[in-house]
Amino acid sequence: MNSRERILGRVRRALADVPRDDSPYEQAVARDYAREHGDRSVEETVDLLAENLADYRAIVHRTDAGGLAGLIAGLLEKRGATSVLVPPGLDEGWLAATGVTRVADRAESTPQELDRVDSVVTACAVAIAETGTIVLDGSPDQGRRRITLVPDHHVCVVRVPGQVVSSVPQGLERLDPARPLTWISGPSATSDIELDRVEGVHGPRTLEVVLVSDRESAQGRIEST
Repeated sequence: MNSRERILGRVRRALADVPRDDSPYEQAVARDYAREHGDRSVEETVDLLAENLADYRAIVHRTDAGGLAGLIAGLLEKRGATSVLVPPGLDEGWLAATGVTRVADRAESTPQELDRVDSVVTACAVAIAETGTIVLDGSPDQGRRRITLVPDHHVCVVRVPGQVVSSVPQGLERLDPARPLTWISGPSATSDIELDRVEGVHGPRTLEVVLVSDRESAQGRIEST
């Protein structure tokens, strides 16, 4: 008898007196917890997202669709960026106001090549207000996971209110668990045993989040669809 057989045998003996339950997982696990904390309006939920993003040391900007290209151009110029990584499905209009050299997201790009790029601009899949978290799922407007982990400066655009939810349960309902999900709560940071904070160890040192308002859909409450 090998180790695997011994372990499985112990599990079977431990479960011998437990009635068989064929309930689907979604039904077997009670999900009667609160879906969100508090009763917030759209504006209050977006404000909470901005507050929590800033608390995680992300830099938050607000604009409308008409001002987005100019704002991104200004962020890249202020950063001194000479190159920017561009996911294949990114809206071309977002970079229309900047002349910074664009670098395509290519499968054959090496980590060294990505490290030489100054900035990356992406969209997101969803943003969670209560935790100040942005989630990327590898969609065409977000690109491969590595393009947001290697460059030192990440500009992430969040459509408001369409991509904003209040809570993690609401966010999970919008995500496909089979996709490569990247959960971002502020710029990359870690601390050693003496609690010295170091940023940029496993991701960008600077995260700038642009909240782009959609005036036509900014009515009612924010909730998952």
